[in-house]
Amino acid sequence: MQNPSATILQLYHSGRLSATLRAFESLPSSHPTASTPLSAAAYAALVHACSRLRSLPHGRLVHRHLLASSPPDGSAGLARNTVLSNHLITMYGRCAAPDSARAVFDGMPDRNPVSWAAAIAAHAQNGRCADALGLFSSMLRAGTAPDQFALGSAVRACAELGDVGLGRQVHAQAIKSEDGGDLIVQNALVTMYSKSGSVGDGFTLFRRIRDKDLISWGSIIAGLAQQNCEMEALQSFKEMVGDGVHQPNEFHFGSVFRACAAADSLEYGEQIHCLSVKYRLDCNSYAGCSLSDMYARCNKLDSARKVFYRIEAPDLVSWNSIINAYSAEGLLSEAMGLFSEMRDSALRPDGITVRGLLCVCVGYDALRQGRAIHSYLVKSGLGGDVTVCNSLLSMYARCSDFPSAMDVFHEMNDRDVVTWNSILTACVQHQHLEEVFKLFSALHRSVSSLDRISLNNVLSASAELGYLEMVKQVHAYAFKVGLVGDPMLSNGLIDTYAKCGSLDDANKLFEIMGTVRDVFSWSSLIVGYAQFGYAKEALDLFARMRNLGIQPNHVTFVGVLTACSRVGLVDEGCYYYSIMEPEYDIVPTREHCSCVIDLLARAGRLSEAAKFVDQMPFEPDIIMWKTLLAASRTHNDVEMGKRAAEGILNIDPSHSAAYVLLCNIYASSGNWNEFARLKKAMRSSGVQKPPGKSWIKLKGELKVFIVEDRSHPEAEEIYTILELVGMEMVKAGYIPELSRRSCKYVSFDHTDYDLLTEEMLAEYG
Repeated sequence: MQNPSATILQLYHSGRLSATLRAFESLPSSHPTASTPLSAAAYAALVHACSRLRSLPHGRLVHRHLLASSPPDGSAGLARNTVLSNHLITMYGRCAAPDSARAVFDGMPDRNPVSWAAAIAAHAQNGRCADALGLFSSMLRAGTAPDQFALGSAVRACAELGDVGLGRQVHAQAIKSEDGGDLIVQNALVTMYSKSGSVGDGFTLFRRIRDKDLISWGSIIAGLAQQNCEMEALQSFKEMVGDGVHQPNEFHFGSVFRACAAADSLEYGEQIHCLSVKYRLDCNSYAGCSLSDMYARCNKLDSARKVFYRIEAPDLVSWNSIINAYSAEGLLSEAMGLFSEMRDSALRPDGITVRGLLCVCVGYDALRQGRAIHSYLVKSGLGGDVTVCNSLLSMYARCSDFPSAMDVFHEMNDRDVVTWNSILTACVQHQHLEEVFKLFSALHRSVSSLDRISLNNVLSASAELGYLEMVKQVHAYAFKVGLVGDPMLSNGLIDTYAKCGSLDDANKLFEIMGTVRDVFSWSSLIVGYAQFGYAKEALDLFARMRNLGIQPNHVTFVGVLTACSRVGLVDEGCYYYSIMEPEYDIVPTREHCSCVIDLLARAGRLSEAAKFVDQMPFEPDIIMWKTLLAASRTHNDVEMGKRAAEGILNIDPSHSAAYVLLCNIYASSGNWNEFARLKKAMRSSGVQKPPGKSWIKLKGELKVFIVEDRSHPEAEEIYTILELVGMEMVKAGYIPELSRRSCKYVSFDHTDYDLLTEEMLAEYG
């Protein structure tokens, strides 16, 4: 019978690695004694086989067999053999078991440079870069000179950490070392500099390499492509191919296809595609995926799909790339078809797949597909992933299914800040403003600190309700956690203070911002001043803005035109409207046109306003017609009122405000026959004025109720407060003047309540 060691060595040297491990498994004893060990060469062959097959279970079994074969008296045996220990460290590193590699290394009585290099590599290639560099430092302190493999692994660890400073120190050590000029080290340095943003240093080093290999070219091409030097990457690839020494592989093609996509260079991409066909790499999974992605990014989805279907064995990355390409273009049906094909191919979609699909589900029409994806998530077990759940929540919000979005939120066991921001945004978008404050309170208790997106969502809800106290709380919190200096949040605070009527607070924050003010800061304050009738302040601020050379945006001009409208500066308003496009390249929008119509109508120049409506490049909307209708009532212009009301009712036949305002016009002009006819028409068509809503803060909590509604559980307390408010108004001498649109809101400085009545806004605002 042949010796077991000889059998193992024979199988190993013939390249039959799996058979080598099966021969080991067939040994009669799994607990050998010191008298029946395998030879050192056999153990080395077994460890090599485990390493090449990435078979950690077999590797551990061979290691245990080796340990059991050592003499019980602790004398030197194969388990303490330095060469075999080095092989074990390498095997554990390649099998993604760096802790086991470290245990072998720490247990070695004698170490040589190969031992250190193997241990450093085992940690670096498994993402334990800090540990790898720690070992490299210990090696230097121990007085062991690093070889090219240790230097290469240390440089790669610096590259993964993105620490170019530490990388330069390792580079200096490489220059001192005899092996520092080795191609392994030089290639690693080129990669490190390129990945760390010092691509110029990497390119200089690359040029100094005398005998470049495929890795050298691949490192610089990939580095240039990753650092937005796409044309330089393509030029390097052209130089490599032109030399004729090296034949590009799938990784070179992958890098240049990505460079073509980033540069939006379809022409170069098509030429390199032809070259990849020549080398028969267009069907390679890695190169083919990059090629398909290149066509997709260049808006050639048909070509992208053709390339994809030519890939011999598309992997998960390839499928995700083509599915996300269609998703990015909003082609939901095509993306869902590919998703179905992917599942039929026996590949299991992952979170990236479904997140891409969920992102393209927008609008009520896409809700059915979104629910189908949700069903798949539940069946496949992917529903527990927090990033997937966040996408699912956002999908339901975009598809106008707010209850389902809330259900997803409440069913989530793990939530991150994205989860909270998504549900807060959904509440704001769907006008569930009470829920924003409840969730904000829960969020404050759940996480250590809130970000600017969370706070801006609360500010949006506060602006809608005029909830000034909450705005001040958000401001105080932002100051406490150091977010008040964030321009986006500061702009949100200025805008919300202005919308709540606290213009002094808005102005103070605006001045504090100083040099970090941007066009949004200026525009928010200008609009705030304009909306509350401070036209002079708004126009002075606009003049100050122009003098500083700050380019206004479309919101700025909304504020300027509104300011002119409020104080009757008709000619000035028309002038500012006329310079928007020629001087600032701002094409007037519907909102700007509405401001001009309001400007002319408030001044009683209704015929000019009607002419402006007729000359607009788009059809008038309800807001424009309502502006004309309200002005017609003020100036008692029956004919213009009829035209405006007809314009509203053509868009929305059930719009109650048009009927009410037109009735008031007929009543004011004494045209009681038309008044009666219109009232009858309202009754016969079932048009009703929607009831107003009111908000009240009672005992620290915001309450919402319908006017004249007694079904609220705290109705008695609410109406008691309202009666007190009415009494205070009478004492203050307040008498509503119903014929004027002068009442925007009512606010009282009272410690027990804040009141804002939507009915007043609807009736007079």
